[in-house]
Amino acid sequence: MNIPRVNNLKRIVIIGGGFAGLQVAKKLRRDKFQVVLIDKNNYHTFQPLLYQVATAGLEPDSIAHSIRNIIKKTKNFFFRLAVVHYINIKKQKIHTNIGILSYDYLIIATGSITNYFGNKNIESFALPMKSIPEALNLRSLILQDFESALLMKNDKEKKRLMTFVIVGGGPTGVELAGALAEMKKYVLPYDYPDLDIQHMNIHLLQATSRLLDGMSEQSARQAYKNLKELGVIIWLNCLVKDYNGEIVFMEKDQKIESSNVIWAAGVKGAIIKGFLKEDIIGNRILVDNYLKTIRYENIFAIGDIAYMYGNKNYPNGHPMTAQPAIQQGNYLAKNLNYFLVDGKSYNMKPFVYKNLGSMATIGRNKAVCDFPCLKLKGFLAWIVWMFVHLVSLVGFRNRAIALTNWIIQYFHYNKSVRLIIRPFYRKKII
Repeated sequence: MNIPRVNNLKRIVIIGGGFAGLQVAKKLRRDKFQVVLIDKNNYHTFQPLLYQVATAGLEPDSIAHSIRNIIKKTKNFFFRLAVVHYINIKKQKIHTNIGILSYDYLIIATGSITNYFGNKNIESFALPMKSIPEALNLRSLILQDFESALLMKNDKEKKRLMTFVIVGGGPTGVELAGALAEMKKYVLPYDYPDLDIQHMNIHLLQATSRLLDGMSEQSARQAYKNLKELGVIIWLNCLVKDYNGEIVFMEKDQKIESSNVIWAAGVKGAIIKGFLKEDIIGNRILVDNYLKTIRYENIFAIGDIAYMYGNKNYPNGHPMTAQPAIQQGNYLAKNLNYFLVDGKSYNMKPFVYKNLGSMATIGRNKAVCDFPCLKLKGFLAWIVWMFVHLVSLVGFRNRAIALTNWIIQYFHYNKSVRLIIRPFYRKKII
């Protein structure tokens, strides 16, 4: 990989440039370590706003930022664009598509991938939304389907093209359903005046008895009410069994005909080959209270990929969201900077996650926020949601672009990025 060894510095290799990996990379001391960050993309993605890229609210460059630009003018730091295939733990080497690299310490921050729960048909035909390319695919598909619907004489086929099924009633599903409903109400009738928009239906399917399982009952009820007012058809206690590209099959022989199924029903850790089965639980790497893997002294895991063993407050692992990832990145960087000497750790405080709250937006002036001592809804919650997301974006330019877009859309509902930059082609139904 053309990375020179510095004799007096330990090499720390970080796999993954998401919230966790980027946080630890920024804060490790360069006088103490040589830091190598590896990612399959050369940019960091602000994933909470992917749904706005998918629904033409934002362009992708407003939620992405160059990793090299984030960590620049820094000595003893190297970034390599690569895909890691395998970790040789015994030899302390990682194998990638661009070569092999040795490490003294390894930090795995590979994040998560879409979880289809083993259903190959759903994996083949449903649309995920975990990356910018996937969000752009969804945006193109939405616009292409309306263009195709204009040409259809068969009402049944037209309705199938204009029916959207979102599987998963968490924050991503709720926010996406709200954004699509606002497009139907305020945008598409003007873009397609010769198309009967009433053919468009938005279904939100949730396997449990309520939306937003990770938030309060009050917020769940408010989100349900707001979505119903926007015309979203909500299915609770609804388990999806299969999807063949045209029909969604549910329990009790219920069906929905749709060409557009968006999968937001869950994620799983992005595991890299090299670990034993005993090191992994639920597709996440087992770590102790110090984020160190249970078997290897010099390997750490943080963010979505980490499963903290024996934590009473989070027996199923910390939430696979941005907050724990950022806090774990900060924590691990501090420990490695100040408490790691000659490969041995001492006086390290265990990691404690501080839940700062959860939020979801349903649409214009509609949001819900759960904070430890306060719950908000409506316009005030929407302002708080917008402020938190703005300050969390990386880079002044990204914040400025996002804010400008939101202001314009607030007054004019003008989602001006309704562009099919690259067509998306569905997999053929056999």
